[in-house]
Amino acid sequence: MRPGQRSDHGGTPMRAVTANGAHAGHIAPGSSGQTRLLRLLLALSALTALFATATAPARAADGTRSLAAGTTPATQAAYLADRLRENPVYVTDQLPRELPVSTAPDFARLAKRTGVPTYVLVLPSLSSIDGRQLLGAVHDRLGRDGLYVLVDEGEVAEATAYGVRAPADAASTVSLYELPYDAGPLLSFERFVDVIALGGEKATARAEEARAKHGNDEPAEMYIGPSDRNNQSLLTGTLLTFVPLLIMLSAGYVRRRRRHSGAGRRLPRWVVPGTAVLTAAAIALTAPAVFDQTRSSAARIPSPADLSARVERVAAGLKQDPVYADPESPRVLDDRQRDRLHDRIRDFRRSDGGGPVYVSLVPQTPESESAGDADLFAAAVHAKVDVDGVYVVADPADGTIDVYNHGLRLDSNHLFLDLPDSVAYGDSKADEADDHLMGERLDALMTFLDETPRTDRPESESAPAPAPRAAEEHALPPLFATDFWPGLFVGAFLALLLSGVAAGLAWIVGALLRRRSAAPDSPASAPASTSAPASVSASTLRRTAHTELTSLVREFNDQDEHGRAWDCLDAALLLVDGDPGRTRERGADPATLVAVIVLARAGRAALAGEPTEQCCGVNPLHGPAVGRRHVRVSRQGNSRRMLPVCDPCRDTAVAEPGGMPDRLLKLPGSESGGSRPPYYEATDGPLSAVPDGIARVIEKVRETAGVH
Repeated sequence: MRPGQRSDHGGTPMRAVTANGAHAGHIAPGSSGQTRLLRLLLALSALTALFATATAPARAADGTRSLAAGTTPATQAAYLADRLRENPVYVTDQLPRELPVSTAPDFARLAKRTGVPTYVLVLPSLSSIDGRQLLGAVHDRLGRDGLYVLVDEGEVAEATAYGVRAPADAASTVSLYELPYDAGPLLSFERFVDVIALGGEKATARAEEARAKHGNDEPAEMYIGPSDRNNQSLLTGTLLTFVPLLIMLSAGYVRRRRRHSGAGRRLPRWVVPGTAVLTAAAIALTAPAVFDQTRSSAARIPSPADLSARVERVAAGLKQDPVYADPESPRVLDDRQRDRLHDRIRDFRRSDGGGPVYVSLVPQTPESESAGDADLFAAAVHAKVDVDGVYVVADPADGTIDVYNHGLRLDSNHLFLDLPDSVAYGDSKADEADDHLMGERLDALMTFLDETPRTDRPESESAPAPAPRAAEEHALPPLFATDFWPGLFVGAFLALLLSGVAAGLAWIVGALLRRRSAAPDSPASAPASTSAPASVSASTLRRTAHTELTSLVREFNDQDEHGRAWDCLDAALLLVDGDPGRTRERGADPATLVAVIVLARAGRAALAGEPTEQCCGVNPLHGPAVGRRHVRVSRQGNSRRMLPVCDPCRDTAVAEPGGMPDRLLKLPGSESGGSRPPYYEATDGPLSAVPDGIARVIEKVRETAGVH
């Protein structure tokens, strides 16, 4: 038995000596030589036991206690099983910014609703590589059947039922798919418990429903972030000036028009300003009700005790042993490595310029009291331990090692700048190892400390920046702040801009209307518009087709019976069985209506002496084409097609090829897979021949009608 190591049986060594002495008393007198030899061996044994007893305190005082069976930290599963034996709900102290320890009663209250013995572990997500394996190990050590649930900082991570009937998998599925990712662990556990209470059959059905629904529609987020709040503030400020100012500018424009036209009665002067003020007040009062979010996360606000619990736990452990391994995390040091590290710490403490070394094998997460800042954690632990020394923070989760000098005669710049990356972060082998080769790297760290230059005076780390205040960390800024003020200027600018554009357009439209009313009607004028939308309604097509076809019939000259105009008129009438009135019927085929429009416009152009061989193949409603060009026809991939194009489509194809799919004509009622295909894919009738020219459209109409 090594010095300082307690036996598993307390006083067994002394009892062994007593038993041997009694047995020696019964040895025959003739065996005096053997008796003396036996007494000598017993005396040596007693001296060994006495030496072990005397040296144990010395090693403990040196801060390098050995890790025998009595002092070795319990394994992760054993430690957690002991905690569940004390209370069926265990909440870690490592996540105070997300799940403070004070939420344990909430978990306990929910756990009672399952109807079966339920054991809940709330741990950081990196505390276990395999949650199911951890739950199984905890169950084996606890020895109690029930529903075991592992919750991390985001959701219910794992759940398994041992010896009880509980639809754990179905409940986990529902909590995963029915809730958004930012719902938080407490709400996730509540949904999990509700599904457990449904029973196996109903829980399974709900899980299938949740899985199927999730594939098509993910739940909307429950919380917004600071950038979203900034956007809300910007929108509120913009509307607060844009709408009232637009009302006043528009009213002024209308008032001038009415005065110019000699219109009679005028509204009282206070009506427009009053309306603008009431509108602004309505926006200001409505915005906070619409944008009513106050926090960006489901995280609970921790108490001061929640924030200090882990630091106090680690500091208390370091006062007993300079190497503190977090019992909630997997072990990364075996007994031999711990003994070796204790020896190196003891030697460094006795060296010239050396001193105490405290190693904290504790994970650093953003949800911890120090927000994942190892420097801040080390400073807090140093303040609690209240002993100067080197404080090492080794993360058993990601394998990083940070070193901080607090009050020793060591070159702190050397510690910070020259610490090898192989020690601080490890290499590829360390990344692949479960223990991150922590034992070897800490041993290398002690060698680095031994070789660190000494200084004349003790040095300490500068005070680290404080962690974000937990009460304010997830609080959203006020709505009437941040980007609200720039939004006021944006709204005013947009109102002025829109008013100016509207006034300009009104002037242009008025001028065109005046010119058109002053000029004689031109039978050759074609109402085609290059700005025709890509998606048109059936009513618009019916109205346009009837107007175009009746105009062609009215303008047609019998002397041109065998010309292009006649061919177009004949084909258009074939499409409606000779009755232009059929274009107004509600059941008219949209593809047929577009073909009628194309043929009627081509016929009217021929009558005007401006025959055209092709119309725009991107959107036949745009009118005549000016050339042909390879056009991108699909957003997926780089699918292209040679099509005749009008002027605007040609310009778009050159300047913005990716916008061409949006300009392709889509027929109403042609939805396929949630979207409308281009017109030439939605029909195999005459309209599909538009890209090949007007003559081909006429031929296809006659082929379809059986006329030659």
